[in-house]
Amino acid sequence: MTAPTAEAASAPGDEEVPASTNGQGTEAPADETPAAEEKPKKATRAKSTAKKTRTVELTLTVTGSLDGAWQADLMHGSTRVVQGLTIPATAVAKAAQELHPDIAEKIEEVITAAREQHESRLRELQEEMAKVKQALADLGEEA
Repeated sequence: MTAPTAEAASAPGDEEVPASTNGQGTEAPADETPAAEEKPKKATRAKSTAKKTRTVELTLTVTGSLDGAWQADLMHGSTRVVQGLTIPATAVAKAAQELHPDIAEKIEEVITAAREQHESRLRELQEEMAKVKQALADLGEEA
């Protein structure tokens, strides 16, 4: 029989770990550093299987004035698609109702103010027309 070596004769709890091992009983390569000193690896981005949602940026600007003129401008991203398109007030009111009641309320306020302004102007013109008719009637009698 062969004589046991010094490593085999030692007790299981008394084993010495050689300086060149990684603490797990296996030898570590000379150029490998212990895990505690490793530089953290950059996180690699996992590829998503979800579909990417493509968004479309459209900006519709509707402008109105108290005289009842409405215009629309449409932008696609930074490109102007439509500029200064005349829109009837009824179409603006109808579209506002479809969008949201709060929007419709504000638009209706502007349309009501424009309506009142036009009615006032109509009364003024009717009064002026009545004066002109009276003036013509007076001229007809004198002739």
